Amino acid sequence: MSRSDFISILSDRGFIHQASDLEGLDRLLSERIVTAYIGFDCTAASLHVGSLVQIMMLHWLQETGHRPIALMGGGTTRIGDPSGRDSSRQLLDGPTIAANKVGIFQVFKRFLTFGDGPTDAIEADNADWLDGLEYVPFLRDVGRHFSINRMLTMDSVRLRLDREQPLTFLEFNYMVLQAYDFVELFRRYGCQLQLGGSDQWGNIVSGIDLGRRIEGAELYALTSPLITTASGAKMGKTADGAVWLNAERTSVYDYWQFWRNTDDGDVARFLKLFTKLPLDEIARLAALGGAEINEAKKTLATEATALVHGREAAEAAAGTAAATFEGSGRDEGLPTVEVARAALAEGMGLLSALVLAGLASSNSEARRGIAGGGARVNDQRVDDPQRSLTEADLDGDVIKLSMGRKKHALLRPV
Repeated sequence: MSRSDFISILSDRGFIHQASDLEGLDRLLSERIVTAYIGFDCTAASLHVGSLVQIMMLHWLQETGHRPIALMGGGTTRIGDPSGRDSSRQLLDGPTIAANKVGIFQVFKRFLTFGDGPTDAIEADNADWLDGLEYVPFLRDVGRHFSINRMLTMDSVRLRLDREQPLTFLEFNYMVLQAYDFVELFRRYGCQLQLGGSDQWGNIVSGIDLGRRIEGAELYALTSPLITTASGAKMGKTADGAVWLNAERTSVYDYWQFWRNTDDGDVARFLKLFTKLPLDEIARLAALGGAEINEAKKTLATEATALVHGREAAEAAAGTAAATFEGSGRDEGLPTVEVARAALAEGMGLLSALVLAGLASSNSEARRGIAGGGARVNDQRVDDPQRSLTEADLDGDVIKLSMGRKKHALLRPV
C-alpha cells in the first residue's frame, strides 16, 4: 500500500517500470513537496505521442501536490541522445533549437500550471548552465567521477557497439551532461527526482551517483515502461509517421482518429495511461465486448484529445467523425460523386479524382495538397501524385477521398 498519492496513482495506472528506491521515494513524497523533472531535447517543433507517458507523469506529480520541472534540452540537443539509435542525430543550429523549444513548450501549458507557487511548474533549459561550462574544469570536477568501464555497459553505448555502428565522442558525452543536469537542478531548485522512460535508466542512475559524489545529495529515479501497442509496434508511430502533439503537425481530427483506431487489446491500458478518467469508469469501459468496445475507443479518443487540444476541439473532432462515419451513414453524410466503373477498371488518376470530387480546383492544387500531406484515400495518407484509383480501392461500394481534415467526398462507381 503506497503512502503517497503520486506513487499510488502511478502504480494503479501502470506508469512504473523501475525505481531506485521506491519505498524511500514514497515516504519522501508523503512527507513534503518533492520537486521532480523530465528532460526533453528540442529535436523537433513538437513532441509526439511517444512522449505522452512522461508528460502525464509530470501532470500527475503536480496534481498530487508536488512541483514538476519541464527541462528543455537547449544544450543537450546540440549533441543528441544516442539511446535506442543506430546513427547520430542531425545536429541542429541555435535558431532551429530555439524555435523547436517554443513549439514544445506549447504542449506543456496544456498539462501543467506554471507560476511562482510552491507546486507551480518550472520551465528550465539546460543551455543555461551547459553552454557556459569550461571544458577542462568540467572534466576535472565532473568527468573524474565517471568510469569508462561502466559507461561502456550502458545500453545506449553497448547496443550501438554490439551492432558495430559508430558512436561519436560527442554522443559518448551525453550521459555525463544528463547526469550533470540532475546535479544542477538539485542545486538550483532542490530537485530530488528524475522521471523518464525506461531507456533513460542508465543515464538517470548516473545522475544519482554524481549527485551523491559531488553534493552528498539523496536523489531518486523512477522510469516508465516502453509503451508498445498490442501488435508490438512502437507507440505513436503509424504508417504516416509520428503522431504529433501540436495541431500544426497532426490535426485534431487525425489525432482523435489515432486513438479511435486503438487495438481492442490496448483500450484499458491506454485509458489508464492517457486519460484522467476514474479507474472504476475505465473498468466499466474495458469490460465492454463485441461492437460496444467501439464506444470505449471513442471515449478514449475524446478524453485523450481533450488533454492535448482542449475539450471543445476534442468534441468537435468526435462530432466530425460521427457525421462522417455514423448517423445517416457515410454514403448520405458526405458529398458523393458518381464515376464510371469503367474509369476505375482502367485506373483513374488521383489528381483528376480530387478535382472531380471538388476537393481541389485544379490538378496543380491537388498536387500541392498531396505534397503537403493533406490527401487521403480511405483515410490513408497518399504521397504519390501519380497514384491511380482502381476497384481495389473500394471500401464497400465507395472510395472516400479527403483533402485536409475538413474536406471529404465519396466516389461511387455506376
